[in-house]
Amino acid sequence: MITTVTLNAAVDVTYTVDRFRSGGSHRLPAAHRRAGGKGINVSRVLAAAGHDTTVTGLVGGPSGDAVRLELAAAGLRDSLVTIAGTTRQTVTVVEQAAGDATVLLEPGPEVTAAEWREFRTHYRHLLTTSRVMVLSGSLPAGLPDETYAELVLLARRHDVPVVLDCCGPSLLAAVPAGPALVKPNALELAETLGGSADVRAGAEELRAAGARSVVVSLGAEGLLAVTLVGAWSARPPERLSGNPTGAGDAAVAALSAGLARNTPWPERLRQAVALSAAAVKAPLAGDFDAPAYRSLLSGTTVTPDG
Repeated sequence: MITTVTLNAAVDVTYTVDRFRSGGSHRLPAAHRRAGGKGINVSRVLAAAGHDTTVTGLVGGPSGDAVRLELAAAGLRDSLVTIAGTTRQTVTVVEQAAGDATVLLEPGPEVTAAEWREFRTHYRHLLTTSRVMVLSGSLPAGLPDETYAELVLLARRHDVPVVLDCCGPSLLAAVPAGPALVKPNALELAETLGGSADVRAGAEELRAAGARSVVVSLGAEGLLAVTLVGAWSARPPERLSGNPTGAGDAAVAALSAGLARNTPWPERLRQAVALSAAAVKAPLAGDFDAPAYRSLLSGTTVTPDG
C-alpha cells in the first residue's frame, strides 16, 4: 500500500483556452472540477497504473464533501480526516498555444491543535499498513513548518520510507528527519536554498542535510537524481506541449512505486520521466496518456551524472 498525505487538499478547477490574454474575456467550452492537491494527484496516477493506494489528509466544509464524493466516483480509497474549516479551491488556466499553465492557489483552512492530534493518531494507524508514505504539497494555516518533519519521524519509527514533495521552510525543517526521497523542482530547490543556480550542488546540499535521495524535476529536460548509490540524469526523448501542472505529481507516483518495489534507480528514473511527460499530454492534473507513456518509456535515456 502506498499512502498519500494531502494536508491542504483542494477542489481543482481547470480552464483551457487557446491563448490567454491578460485583462481580456475568454469564453470557455467547459470547466473541469475534481478533487485535487498534490497527494491526491499522486494517488490518481498510482491507481491508474495499477498500484494499491490510499488517500489521507484533511478536508472540511461543502468543498471537502465535494472532494470525498469525487474520490468515491474515481474509485480512490478515502481515508481523509474531517476538520471544521473549509477546503480550498485552486484554479488552473491552461494555454494550449503556449503549452503553459497559470495556477491560482487559495491558502486553505486553518487547522486547530485538536484536529492535528486527531490526524496524527489516524496517521499512526495508516503506517501499520503502508509500504511507502508520500507527503506532498503546502501546509494549511495553523500547522508549523516542522509538520512534515514530525510525520517523517513517525514513519521512520514504523520503518516506513517517506517520499517528500514540498519546498521552502517545511522542506528544510523535514530533511534532517531523514526522508527516503525528496523531490523539489529546480525552481523550488533554488528558492529553498537561497537562489543557488547549481542544481547538482543544491541536491548534494539536501543529501548532506539528511535526505537519503534527492530527485530534482528539470521540466522538459527530465530529472536529476543524487542518491546513496550514485547520481543520474534522465531525459525524455522529446519536448511535449500540454498541461504541465500534474507532471511533478506523476513523477512522484513513479518514484514511490519504484521505492515500494525496490526497482533499480536507472529504471525507476526512466519510468518517472516517461510518466511525467505522459502526464503533460493529459488535460487534467492526476491523469496521464497511457499510449504516450509506453512510447516515451522506450525513448527515455538515463545516464550517470558525474
